[in-house]
Amino acid sequence: MHIYECMENETLIRFGVFLGLFAVFAMAEAWAPRRPRQLPRHSRWVTNVSITILNTLTLRALAFGLPLLAVGAAMDAGQQGWGLLNAFALPAWLEVIAAILILDLVIWAQHLITHKIPVLWRLHRVHHADRDMDVTTAVRFHPVEIALSMILKIGVVYVLGASPLAVILFEIILNGTAMFNHSNLKLPLALDRGLRLVLVTPDMHRVHHSVHRTEHDSNYGFALSIWDRLFGTYVAQPQNGHDDMTVGLKWQDDRPARLGWSLKLPFGRD
Repeated sequence: MHIYECMENETLIRFGVFLGLFAVFAMAEAWAPRRPRQLPRHSRWVTNVSITILNTLTLRALAFGLPLLAVGAAMDAGQQGWGLLNAFALPAWLEVIAAILILDLVIWAQHLITHKIPVLWRLHRVHHADRDMDVTTAVRFHPVEIALSMILKIGVVYVLGASPLAVILFEIILNGTAMFNHSNLKLPLALDRGLRLVLVTPDMHRVHHSVHRTEHDSNYGFALSIWDRLFGTYVAQPQNGHDDMTVGLKWQDDRPARLGWSLKLPFGRD
């Protein structure tokens, strides 16, 4: 029972932080937008928020078949003494930092793989089909992709032996940075240059949402920018510039803003 109570508390904490950061970035991008919108906000937001609700329900359903989601897996691994980090007597703070860094690298690698394996790319296209980038794009992922991502995350947590605190902090950091770098927020260029030495900024991640394949096969990071620099997948700027670049994929009409079309996209013919 203790595990489930912890998971419920973790859900409430994450949801509260998510709502707070969502409001902050939504207001910030409305106050200082980077690019004009291609589609009305209300049509896209209804679809993207609806997908988020479906993803939440998907994870709830997954919890019935896999009672230990990421935080529960971390608690179980700690109790059983499983995982690499549980094999070493590291200081708690160092263990948390190491776990967060490794988990971020895994998410970077997972993201790269979704672009390279055709069946996973079909699912991931739902995220990339959005013709505008804003804070809601950060949560626009097909429910099947979300379920597969959670299963991978559970496995990594067991292998790594990450603590519940590390997993909770990582999830909060991942959600927060994803909303930040997907936001349609105009940052001063000097600030962008400084931040992207460590973090993925909106301008850096916007390159990843370019219609050009050579550009959306780059800048896979969600939180830290170091992995793209380290593995040679970093592209500084889009070839057409941020003002003239095209965001999205080949569907440059209103279809990506429709809920039914977005959910059926992985399973239809191109």
